[in-house]
Amino acid sequence: MTKSYPTAHTTEVSNPRLRLLNKIKAGEFPLMTFVAIPSVRQAQIVALTGLDGIILDCEHGHIGDDAMHNSVAAISALGVSPIIRIRGPAHDIIKRALDTGAHGIMVPQINTAQEAEQVVQSSKFPPQGVRGQGSAFPAIGHGLTTPEYMKSANETILTMLQIETRAGVENVDAIAAVPGVDVVFIGPNDLAQALLGYTPARGDEPEFVDAINKIETAARKHGKWFSIMVPNGGLAKKARGRFDTVAITGDTKAIQNWYISEFEIARS
Repeated sequence: MTKSYPTAHTTEVSNPRLRLLNKIKAGEFPLMTFVAIPSVRQAQIVALTGLDGIILDCEHGHIGDDAMHNSVAAISALGVSPIIRIRGPAHDIIKRALDTGAHGIMVPQINTAQEAEQVVQSSKFPPQGVRGQGSAFPAIGHGLTTPEYMKSANETILTMLQIETRAGVENVDAIAAVPGVDVVFIGPNDLAQALLGYTPARGDEPEFVDAINKIETAARKHGKWFSIMVPNGGLAKKARGRFDTVAITGDTKAIQNWYISEFEIARS
């Protein structure tokens, strides 16, 4: 692994289909959300809300391989960037996710630089990594031929790593230093659980604040984009300027919250 290879931060590849990458590179504060429900129609509905990226939650969501492939195709066809949150850093899981045509992957609970290096290796074709090629599908999500995709994928696919454990915070400087890591993403609920023993955090607990500051410092020191999940648009607006992009809650919470608030009004 060497820093001489172009990455998503330094790429000169121009592909208008890569909405999330293009906006984050331009400093436009792109917005994302999580989708946990396995439905092409759900993916399409959310993709048409004006956001820039949809994170298909294959860690905690009810999304299997078929729904993952179908949702990526539906989202990318509507001009939005599909990102897959996989369930762990295993090579075969990363390969399977990227072969859908996703514009990036998000990997949860990264604890060490070695895990980060493994993710990068599995995410990139040789010579930067060890990703294999054998599918026509991934190029489709990028609007490219397979040869074009193979030439550009290493420097345009976003590799997003979640810091949400005590070990991850302790090792975040080394994690962020790994070449090929593009986005350092805070999972605030799991981070609060790991540090404080409860969730959600109020947000002002000294240990929680210190951890976020440490993660931000590492991301900025090593030139990586910095991101977090927030529960609503108001907090997303406040995050602009500090974070490069945010994910605003997810489909299941959005549906529940809307119904709960409307039923409360109806019964009042």
